[in-house]
Amino acid sequence: MSFDLGWALVLELLLLGACTGFLAGLFGIGGGMLLVPFMTFVLSARGMPAQLVVKMAIATSLATICFTSMASVRAHHRHGAVRWDIVRKLAPGIVLGSLLGAQIAKAMPTQVLGVLFALFITFSATQMLRGRKPVPTRELPSAAPLFGVGSVIGLLAALVGAGGAFVSVPFMSWCNVKMHSAVATSAALGFPIAVAGTVGYVIAGWSLPDMPGGAVGFIYLPALLTISLASVLTAPLGAGAAHRLNVAQLKRAFAVLLYALAVYMAIKAAHF
Repeated sequence: MSFDLGWALVLELLLLGACTGFLAGLFGIGGGMLLVPFMTFVLSARGMPAQLVVKMAIATSLATICFTSMASVRAHHRHGAVRWDIVRKLAPGIVLGSLLGAQIAKAMPTQVLGVLFALFITFSATQMLRGRKPVPTRELPSAAPLFGVGSVIGLLAALVGAGGAFVSVPFMSWCNVKMHSAVATSAALGFPIAVAGTVGYVIAGWSLPDMPGGAVGFIYLPALLTISLASVLTAPLGAGAAHRLNVAQLKRAFAVLLYALAVYMAIKAAHF
């Protein structure tokens, strides 16, 4: 199946990658909250088959996080903000959950997956606006419960093509991990989520007929390479800004954008 990758599409994907890379570094997100709805719009407008567009947008979004998270976490690590002890305890469960999530997504109807994503970004936007403070004595649980938490984070992240920050940042904040450390650690957790989810989506879509040219499983390589190139350059800028700017004010503005994207995805899902 042919799919036209013209210069206009390349420029659109470069701009999208630059914006999502910056926001990934700023908020510790993997960029999926922006990438998936905008990629769905762009690829649909360019003729991507309706039954594939959301799954390919989610899978390709996850694959870009492999690159974005590395660029972002290096910048956070220079500030000494990454809690590597938490990363080591959550990563095994995250890998298992991400692999499983990709197989579940393959079996889901496109409409259901679109609605699920709309609900996910609505939840994420609401979490950004709430700003509730945790009980001061609460701490992170032991290794076994953290494995379970990691599995849930990986599963949900693979289903919606995100880096897991929508669960991991609120969870770590709830356990009294400092916000800058929670954001930085979430950026580090994005890498095992992305690698495992990408492998899962390649396997899930490998044997499907009538895939567009340039696809490896559900991963659309031209979009992956274009977005990753731009996002790797801008993610460190966002991570540096996170340590200088009033992130609370920025999150409120970002939450408004997410609500608008949730409405778009819900409307789009209804027409698949």
